[in-house]
Amino acid sequence: MVPRPASLGELRHAVAAGSVTRRAVKDEIRENLVGRLRTGATIFPGIVGYDESVVPQIVNAILSRHNFILLGLRGQAKSRILRGLAGLLDEAVPVVPGCEIHDDPLAPICAGCRARVRDEGDALPVAWLGQDARYVEKLATPDVTIADMIGDLDPIKAARAGLNLADEMTMHYGLLPRANRGIFAINELPDLAGKIQVGLFNILQEGDVQIKGYPVRLPLDVLMVFSANPEDYTARGKIITPLKDRIGSEIRTHYPVTRQHAMAITAQEAWVSRDGVDVQVPDFVREIVEEVAFQARQDARVDKRSGVSQRLPISLLENVISNAERRALQAGERPVAPRVTDIYAALPAITGKFELEYEGELRGADNVAREIIRAAVAGVFGGMYAASDLAQVTEWFDLGGTLNVDDTLPAAELLQRTAVVQGLHELSTTAGVPARAPGPLRAAAVDFVLEGLYAQKKISRSDDWQYQASEQPRRAPRAVADTMIERDLPITGSKKKYYN
Repeated sequence: MVPRPASLGELRHAVAAGSVTRRAVKDEIRENLVGRLRTGATIFPGIVGYDESVVPQIVNAILSRHNFILLGLRGQAKSRILRGLAGLLDEAVPVVPGCEIHDDPLAPICAGCRARVRDEGDALPVAWLGQDARYVEKLATPDVTIADMIGDLDPIKAARAGLNLADEMTMHYGLLPRANRGIFAINELPDLAGKIQVGLFNILQEGDVQIKGYPVRLPLDVLMVFSANPEDYTARGKIITPLKDRIGSEIRTHYPVTRQHAMAITAQEAWVSRDGVDVQVPDFVREIVEEVAFQARQDARVDKRSGVSQRLPISLLENVISNAERRALQAGERPVAPRVTDIYAALPAITGKFELEYEGELRGADNVAREIIRAAVAGVFGGMYAASDLAQVTEWFDLGGTLNVDDTLPAAELLQRTAVVQGLHELSTTAGVPARAPGPLRAAAVDFVLEGLYAQKKISRSDDWQYQASEQPRRAPRAVADTMIERDLPITGSKKKYYN
């Protein structure tokens, strides 16, 4: 590897020889993106489900050298995408050491660096700034000031250096100038006060900022990117129209479209691999966990403007595994195999992840969450057992059979109790768990069948986890009427030939 230039003189020679390239940040990101597109390399590692929607729009914005905003509900990877932009920067760029705004040694813009170049000449040391240091992020809050964002005069600096307050050297730089020659990201843009948004006009349109009290404009080299929730949801503020007009591209994000994409995201983000613990999560449990989020997003009792974050299935899966781990530790069994009933035990990971409409508030968050879980189980079970004959199992319950099985029951005892149900263990193999699999996995599959039958209302379950026959509609009045018809007796209030 060729050593990097360590002084201004060496840097001049390297630029002349072509070994160091000087270019604007937007051109730098564009050219590095072009290289990835040509080689087919992944543009945003770890981002799943956006390959045909969001990513192409971001690529177009970068190729157009646009500042852009990501607009979408919570939990849609907006911040992660913005942070991933740092990977499109060069590994390092030369800067004047000690400069607050990372000045280019060959074209300094601040008074201090210009003075150093004039005084030290080619002997001026050169430092190199890496990718991570070139990405600056700010969470917008209503208390952010112009001084925080752009800068202000610093009377303490002036007093210490014995300078006049009108001297350019007394400027205190805000976050935006400190992001010079890099990327500046503002999250939750609508929360930024209107007058602060006005302060961003110049950097977006003219490419410079003006710090109050100084007749100096700093021509910054920066890519501006933003994220925001829809304004009708936040209700705390809005993006003012002139600022929106100056943002080159507005890109809308979305939740995973398919269950497979959602499962891939959760598998990537959830804490599943635990030290010293053998965790084996059945696929049907993973599918139900994701389906809970899909069902919640469709439920009329859940506020659609708020959305249901992808963090819900991530937190839910972690809690489900923890409940299974607790049971395994108490029973001394291995491996840790989560069951469908563990999902009901993980309600705390669900109820805080959505906001309810009025109808949902009347039902209560816990009841709504349980009904959403039941709908999710019914959906996954129906897809997996659509071609299966469930009659043998349901008939056992119809004949008066009952089972008591809860989420604390050890696997061996669960399998023993359910062995009396004809066809139940055979049905459980359809869930993808072999007959010779470890006991906890087979117990999870049996539990899935029971919960699936309950979710589809083929059997019923009490609050204390007793499975029994489904509650059938009362037919006594019809039976009595049929008997009266057979005996040719009159039926009060109707005529025999019209009786249903």
